[in-house]
Order: sequence, then C-alpha cells, then structure tokens
Amino acid sequence: MAVKSRMQAVICYGPGDYRLESVDLPKVGPGDILVEVGACGVCASDVKCYHGAPSLWGGEQPYVKPPVIPGHEFIGRVVELGPGADDKGVRIGDKAIAEQILPCHNCRFCNSGKYWMCERNYVFGFQGGYDDGGFAEYMKYPKGSIVHKVPNDIPDEFAVMIEPLSCAIHAVQRARIELGDVVVIAGMGPIGLCMLQVARMRSPSRLIALDLREERLEAAEKLGADMVINVAKENAVRTVKQETNGYGCDVYIEATGHPSAVTQGLEMVRKLGRMVVFGVFKEPATADWSIIGDRKELDIHGSHLGPYCYPLAIDYISTGKVRVDKIVTHKFPLSEFKRAFEYSEKGLEGAIKVVLIPP
Repeated sequence: MAVKSRMQAVICYGPGDYRLESVDLPKVGPGDILVEVGACGVCASDVKCYHGAPSLWGGEQPYVKPPVIPGHEFIGRVVELGPGADDKGVRIGDKAIAEQILPCHNCRFCNSGKYWMCERNYVFGFQGGYDDGGFAEYMKYPKGSIVHKVPNDIPDEFAVMIEPLSCAIHAVQRARIELGDVVVIAGMGPIGLCMLQVARMRSPSRLIALDLREERLEAAEKLGADMVINVAKENAVRTVKQETNGYGCDVYIEATGHPSAVTQGLEMVRKLGRMVVFGVFKEPATADWSIIGDRKELDIHGSHLGPYCYPLAIDYISTGKVRVDKIVTHKFPLSEFKRAFEYSEKGLEGAIKVVLIPP
C-alpha cells in the first residue's frame, strides 16, 4: 500500500498553542505498526490540556510533554508493519486500534498483569516524540502497544468510541453493581452515557442519570435511564433519598470531573454503599472524610483507563448492545480542530461526542 512521506497533524506546543502543520510521517521500526487514521475523538481531557490543565501524574510532571500530536480516541487502518510486528494479529489493510496506554511491560505493575497502572504511564497523545496521538493523517502504534483488530462494519466515527467505552466498562466493573441496586451516574458526557448502558446490563432496579444539560439528559432517557435529574434545577441528593426511602443510592459513579460531584456522591450514597470516581479534575476536590469512615463505612474506588475491556467494547459496538450512534453527534475536518474543541467543551448545538476526520 503506497504511503506518502508527509502528513497533516495538529501539534501541541503548549497551552493554547496548537497548530495544524505538515510533518514527516512517523518512522516505522521493529515491532511498530503504521496506520492511516480514519477518525479521532475529542476527549474532555484534550480540551483541558488545551487550556493548560495541571499535572495528571502528580508532582511537577506536566500534563503533556510538548511538542506532541494529541488524540487518544483513534481508529486506523494498517498501512505498514515493521519487522516483527506481524505477531500482533493484524495485517496490512486491517482496521485496528491500540489501547490508550503504552506499557513498559517491565515495572512491578506490568509484571503482575496490571499494565494499565504502568509506572511509566505513557498514554497516546501526551508524551512528545514517542507516543504521538491520532490528530493526524497517520500515526504509529509503537512496539509494545496492545493492538486489537476492529471489524470493518464499525464506521470510523463510531470506532473512536471503543476507547471511551472501554473506560466505562472498567468503571462499571469497579462498582460491583448487584441485582436490584439503585445506581446513580453523575455526568452524561460520552463516557457517562456509555456507563449508563453498561450498568443497565447489570440489572439495577433503578438507574438514575445526573447532568446540567437537558439535551444530555434526554439522551440518557433514550439510552436506558429510569430517571434523570438536572442538578442545576433540582436538589439531586434530596430527590435520590426520597426515591430510596431516605437511605440513598447503593452505587454512585462520578464521571463529571467537577469537585462538587464528589461531595454530592458522598452525601447521596447510602451507608455501606459503593462509590467510583472516574473523572479527571482540574482542581482538588475537598470533602469531609469522616463520611467515608465514621458515618457510612463506604467502599470508594478509583477507575483508570479500560484494561482488558477493549474486546468487550468492540463487541458491544459491533452488535449494538451499546448505542454509540446516539452519542457521536458532530464531525469536523482536522483543519477545524479549534472549532471541534469549542463544540466539545461547550456542548454547542447539542454536541456530545465530537470527532475529527483527517483529510
């Protein structure tokens, strides 16, 4: 398959300094895979990064190490296999995705199978010069990437939802939802709407969706919510307690990234309840920790990425068990990335998931 030598790509040079440029294609070495990008989703973390988000990793390490090509919700078609890359289960012409983290395969977490917590913590689109992302015409899945073949019948603009859906599946797994539970999910963005549909598979007695935007709550109703609450118009804690005889929900999943959603969840969940925190916060969340121990003896879980969930996500999208066609709302050419960021951040024209399409 003929491949050109130059490509268009969005380059992050720092907060607010993103440029569409012509650059060389990534060089393919042993174990590497080169793909032609079909589409790449815009994540809330991409928007936060654009505005200069603080460190994800703690300490002084920056959110990103520029210059870097952002984008971790990508899908591509294989155009070149480096020596030794034919053991990845994909061939030239196949549609393929790499998991969002590029593990070192050598730290204590990788060696115990917990690769998603790799000490090196390289996620596509954040570490300049090594794991550039999918805001480009082509990208490289480096040696060590965890690669999955994707059915051709999944359109590219829907295949970008494999990564968010894998994260949603992992969060729901962490919640250990039991038959008959009352489950509240805060934040009906793309991942929250995926969580909603996956949680429905666990047969809760009541599935309640929270958000600030009416159009997202309408989407939640269409995708399986038994009840929706606009937290800007209603006291969500009081309403949920009224619905549960004063006890509160059994499970609360936070998917907003806003500090108020943490304190809301601690008040809303019942004693001995379970809470999962997924959101990426741009500022610290302050809470009364005595609620967790002394008052309620809660199980609090974090949720990071989508380990071992990509095959499930691919299957759920392919079979329609999870309806991503109701989540992907807007597509923009790569050249309009700033407009795509604005639509994603502000929910313009009812935007939920915004997708960039390379030329």
